[in-house]
Amino acid sequence: MSPLTGAQYEIAAGDYVAVATELGAGLRELRHRGRPLITGYQADELPPGGAGQLLLPWPNRIDGGRYRFGGADHQLDLSEPAARNAIHGLTRWSAWSPASHAPHEVVLRLPLLGRTGYPFCLNLEVEYHLGEADGLTVRVTARNEGTRPAPYGTGSHPYLAAGAPVVDECELTLPVARWLPADSRGIPSGPVRDVTGTPFDFRAARPVGTVTLDHAFTALNRDEAGRAWARLTCGGTGAALWAGPDYRWLQAFTGDTLGSAHRRRAVAIEPMTCPPNAFVTGTDLLTLEPGEAVTHTWGIQAVDG
Repeated sequence: MSPLTGAQYEIAAGDYVAVATELGAGLRELRHRGRPLITGYQADELPPGGAGQLLLPWPNRIDGGRYRFGGADHQLDLSEPAARNAIHGLTRWSAWSPASHAPHEVVLRLPLLGRTGYPFCLNLEVEYHLGEADGLTVRVTARNEGTRPAPYGTGSHPYLAAGAPVVDECELTLPVARWLPADSRGIPSGPVRDVTGTPFDFRAARPVGTVTLDHAFTALNRDEAGRAWARLTCGGTGAALWAGPDYRWLQAFTGDTLGSAHRRRAVAIEPMTCPPNAFVTGTDLLTLEPGEAVTHTWGIQAVDG
């Protein structure tokens, strides 16, 4: 008998333990000294609200699932039918195969062959690595194995947890200077705006309060290593997510549209290489030439007060 998420790949290092799944190569669990750093779920349960899922070959939404690339028009299946969008790529519900599995690391792979709406061939790989000192590092690689250039973007969907029953009293830090307005369907509705003077300015840590977040942010502030750090803490304890230099966007989501079991229980901090609707607008969209490969890196560490 197999659980809904397929094979389970546990890794550990020091005080960290993580579990990745065959289904979608998702991150089902991440703990530090037994404390959850992300919203987890059971092996025989589908990821609630996209928890821990990889988003390939695009993050977020494509308006009507329609886009034009390489002189041709394409129509994707509407995976968010109520809003008439194609959302979060094509690989979340695929079975990924293990390339290697060591005590502290697992590598999963998926050949994404051409299909209606995305007639391109990618070889996809994700590596989950745990370090005793630096926690979780995730490396997402795509190689164009086809004969034509391919549009590409990637994102990930972890919900940071700080041990509180709701996030209202938790302190949030977002290293961002600009936010992207969107309509009720999650499609960008105007140019990026400065966060100064808005409820979305979390550049200095402050309580989430009653703010509702489901927005894409850019103009990331980075450390000397090129990493942008977001944090969610409660009483000085929580989780910190870093996004590597090639992630130009963060989506923050307080889960207000989720069911009562998950509503405002955590904050999704989603590193993205491009914003919503990038296949249409071209904003920060990558084009992979035949034989070209690209790797993006992000990670999560524990925050202990």
